[in-house]
Amino acid sequence: MEGDAQRALSKLGIIEGYYGRPWTWTERAETMRFLVPFGFRFYLYAPKADPHLRRLWREPHPEDVAREIAAFAEGCRQAGVRFGIGLSPTRLHSDFGAAAQDTLARKLASLDVFGIDFLALLFDDMRGDLPGLARQQIEIVHWVAERTRGELLMCPSYYTDDPVLDRFFGQRPDGYLEELGRGLDPAVQIFWTGEEVCSREISIAHVTRVAEQLQRRPFLWDNYPVNDGPRMSQFLHVRGFTGRPGGLQDYVAAHGINPALQPTLTRVPAITLSRAYQQRDGYQYGQAARAAATEALGSELGQRIYEDTLILHDIGLDRLGDKEKYLRERYSGTDHPAAREIIAWLDGAYRITDDIIQAQSGED
Repeated sequence: MEGDAQRALSKLGIIEGYYGRPWTWTERAETMRFLVPFGFRFYLYAPKADPHLRRLWREPHPEDVAREIAAFAEGCRQAGVRFGIGLSPTRLHSDFGAAAQDTLARKLASLDVFGIDFLALLFDDMRGDLPGLARQQIEIVHWVAERTRGELLMCPSYYTDDPVLDRFFGQRPDGYLEELGRGLDPAVQIFWTGEEVCSREISIAHVTRVAEQLQRRPFLWDNYPVNDGPRMSQFLHVRGFTGRPGGLQDYVAAHGINPALQPTLTRVPAITLSRAYQQRDGYQYGQAARAAATEALGSELGQRIYEDTLILHDIGLDRLGDKEKYLRERYSGTDHPAAREIIAWLDGAYRITDDIIQAQSGED
């Protein structure tokens, strides 16, 4: 039983894929190392704030940023964590001629220098109602597979059943997922977020159906506890994971969580996902969250934050009223990064606007 639990936990990891204020390299390293004992074994670096992975993807990273990425990648290797990078090659699937291929080859070479274990090609957040979309993306993925040193993953343009994608990026082509499933090399993993972009529940029945369409188990890109939209940045997601049954581990290729903008607080729900996989039917999200808060933040502060979960998680920054004063009195005098994250949130430091999203968008 212990061996089965360890194999399940090896599927867990961090997918740093949020909009807004990026973590520092120290925060990334500390969070990665903290989560290793809880079974987190991969880290995908793909923050929307890094323009050289999105809008400026054709250009190499500046030397100072490249040094930081290389140092973090080495830290991951030393901790036994697989390190990957997510590249969003905007407009590539509408023009993949010789010039585009030459540019992409140079970019891949610059990423390989970091010693990546895997590369993710991200076709999300781009216009998708294009003729031959799946066929073109399959060609690009297979072309890249021959020119990168690591394993290859891809995020489809339509990575959820959620109709919000069709409203923003155009109506999805009929049979898009099935065509990807038939055409992509089985070694290529495919990201999926569930029935919604931010899924309240990811059921075994759902991922089983998606696996049939993709002809492989989906690689979960779980958009919890991320809080990176104009609405979601109003909340601190500190509640334990719900709607992810422990048996889900048997039906997915891997399970990565897109973390919150607050690196220390994000450790609390992260631990609870590990517990859900370990405890299966015995998992209780409230008890798990209370224990996780204590493990991540210390007994006194962890208990305080657990008691304030309803305020932090459910009310919303602009609706706090008198509770803002209460929170400031509770946390302003505490010398701990989690308490400082709460105060910074109250100060509006993590507030996301449409202008921020537009500036960090992958579209040219």
